[in-house]
Amino acid sequence: MCTLAVYFRASRRYPLLLAANRDEFLARPTREPAVLDERPWIVAGLDLEAGGTWLGLHASGLVAAILNRRTSGGPDPTLRSRGLLCLEALRQGSVERALAFLRAQDPSRYNPFHLLLADGARAVLVRNRQAGFEERELRAGLHLVSNLDLDDPTCPRIAGSYLSFAFLCPLLDRLAPREVVSRLRQVLSRHETPLDPRDPETSGSLCVHRGPYGTRSSTVVLREGPTVRYFHASGPPCRSSFAEVPVPADSPP
Repeated sequence: MCTLAVYFRASRRYPLLLAANRDEFLARPTREPAVLDERPWIVAGLDLEAGGTWLGLHASGLVAAILNRRTSGGPDPTLRSRGLLCLEALRQGSVERALAFLRAQDPSRYNPFHLLLADGARAVLVRNRQAGFEERELRAGLHLVSNLDLDDPTCPRIAGSYLSFAFLCPLLDRLAPREVVSRLRQVLSRHETPLDPRDPETSGSLCVHRGPYGTRSSTVVLREGPTVRYFHASGPPCRSSFAEVPVPADSPP
């Protein structure tokens, strides 16, 4: 399970702000965020097992992030990697082109997912169904995504953390980027969110520690004017600090 907070036009200073914890098996090989493509550049983490990504930034300013959705029987290992689809959508370079690309794909090739496509002007959450892809345009404000539904109040992880993320909204216009990252790290490091009684095998907390499985890394991406900045903690945020990931000098338009 992962957690993604999306501040879409929640402030004038930062029209797009993402904060995410990536929860995964600790032994799964991963490369930390770096330049994957050039001309146009893409900065993203890389899953070395399947070749895809969980979150990335395109030179155009497009951000793509993918989260698994809960299934009753667990994921089907024979299906194609969801991270590959995330990387392919990111390479389209805009929300509109990424959506057109997705509509041409077969949703049944993938285990259930949420895929966020966003820039400073538009944010869309896509999920796959047997009948096709379902697209949800996000309104301005704060949105939380886990392995259940968007802004699902029945998800203990969302219900238990929403106010902590929302507390930041009225402060954003007067906080510098590193102050924003510091405040978000405090929220992403929380361990006290209640367990989800529907799934006793998983932790409801934002920062997960469950033996071989847990929060592998944490990411904050923010757009300020023409500049998009990418901050990454290479371990659980409760004990790993955020460092800024270098991006090529040409800023998104």
